[in-house]
Amino acid sequence: MKLANNKILITGGASGIGLGLTQRFIEENNTVIICGRREDALTEVAEKYPSVITKVCDLSVEAERIALYDWVAEHHSDLNVLVNNAGIQNWMNVTDADFFERAKAEIVTNIEAPIHLTTLFINLSSLDTILNVTSGLSFVPLAKVPVYSATKAFFHSFTQSIQYLLKVKGIEVIEIIPPALNTDLGGKGLHDAAPPVSAFIEAIFNQLKEGKTELTFGFSEAMANANKEDLKVAFGRMNPTV
Repeated sequence: MKLANNKILITGGASGIGLGLTQRFIEENNTVIICGRREDALTEVAEKYPSVITKVCDLSVEAERIALYDWVAEHHSDLNVLVNNAGIQNWMNVTDADFFERAKAEIVTNIEAPIHLTTLFINLSSLDTILNVTSGLSFVPLAKVPVYSATKAFFHSFTQSIQYLLKVKGIEVIEIIPPALNTDLGGKGLHDAAPPVSAFIEAIFNQLKEGKTELTFGFSEAMANANKEDLKVAFGRMNPTV
């Protein structure tokens, strides 16, 4: 992937990893479009970074995903990079009364939405790169976030498949695999002790410069390279017996 002079759409680009990517891609001389549900969050980013283009979009709604694509195709038909970053994480137990409803929300946002966006945006003749944000939990689940972990395992597998399938269209697919970072994913305060987003962004951009297509950091690097026994040990440490 070339790091400069792209036009990039980042879903969930107003906070967390998405915001970190937004900031760094701007620094690298790219045009960045971000979308998200909260107009106030998008406005705050645009005030800080006037070159950012914003679009309110609830990716959990199929019609809004189609509307987002139609808007891009009409007004930004030279878009060449799609970053499937938006995701939600629910800390919950399968015995919770609202478990299924919350699970459905995660599945729609973390699986259905990026799959749908991928099938839409590959119709842009200018598209040459897709970046999918998965997770170190793709390899070993955290039982406190059972559906989130499963959605990321699914998205990791899907990403590997389209890396192969989209070669014929000349589209490069890159997987960004973060560990837990100091963001509000899952709720405020849950990840305060985790590494900062800035360190992660610096690491993955160094890997992009090296031409890598599987970008890892810390825990996610260890899990991506782990053998079966390593994963078993990691699972035990992450999910101690009560």
